[in-house]
Amino acid sequence: MVDIKARLDDYVKKGQLLLKVQSLDVAGAFDIYLKADNDERMNNMAYVRAQSLYAHGAISQAMLEQAEDAEKDARADLNAAEQELKTLGVDKDHPSEVVNVYSPISGVIVTQNVTQAAAAGVNLSGSATAFTVADLSTVWIVCDVYEIDIPKIQLGQTAQIHLNAYPDRVLTGRVSDIGPVLDPNIRTAKVRIEIANPGLLRLGMFVTAIFKSKDKNTFAVIPASAILHLHDRDWVYIPAGGQQFKRVEVSAGDMLPGNKQQILSGIAPGQQVVSQVLQLESTVEAQ
Repeated sequence: MVDIKARLDDYVKKGQLLLKVQSLDVAGAFDIYLKADNDERMNNMAYVRAQSLYAHGAISQAMLEQAEDAEKDARADLNAAEQELKTLGVDKDHPSEVVNVYSPISGVIVTQNVTQAAAAGVNLSGSATAFTVADLSTVWIVCDVYEIDIPKIQLGQTAQIHLNAYPDRVLTGRVSDIGPVLDPNIRTAKVRIEIANPGLLRLGMFVTAIFKSKDKNTFAVIPASAILHLHDRDWVYIPAGGQQFKRVEVSAGDMLPGNKQQILSGIAPGQQVVSQVLQLESTVEAQ
């Protein structure tokens, strides 16, 4: 029978009582301990008598050594039985079939495989694990990175984490592992980011990671409304003197916060462009 002291999603501290369970293993282990303790006492008494008899020449040295060996074997069995009780959390001087199970770490209970007044154990509950406690103070974020971008990433570099659930919050993590195997279908590798959890991150959340490439390049950033999409190509208008403007082909990159877009080629940072085609001018920002 089980008496549960904690529940799924509870935060528990290290050493906190999680449940009490009646264990047949404890009963069996204590029975083995009692027999081992009795055998050790009997063999110890026989060894003491053998020492006395040998001192008076009543037995041979071989018989003394045999008694000594039997006593050592009994002592080893007793030590093993005591260790088994310690492993099960049982005080040999105050035995009980009810075992207290404590949390080994501080964290959140993310899996619970037992219920109130239910049997526990792999053959009874279906799992040998009653609870899974996870320390969520530091979490891993696993990202899919395309094969072509893998050379731009290295261990230890930083990444900005944008949370779908909290769009106004940006967190910073570090790359702790780059997977050695590519997904053959989408040609991506798993990149693991380690990040301190301020309490917002939950298991299974979706996030977007922006990596700071080890290859440093400066690109222009302009309002997305300044880009003219024409004939499957991208264009912007730049001043050409007086009231004239010149159309320049550009290569557009990633969209950025604030409805802005990266320009990979065609104009340089600092170049003026019409922020809304043929209406206003805006100074290009450097990224």
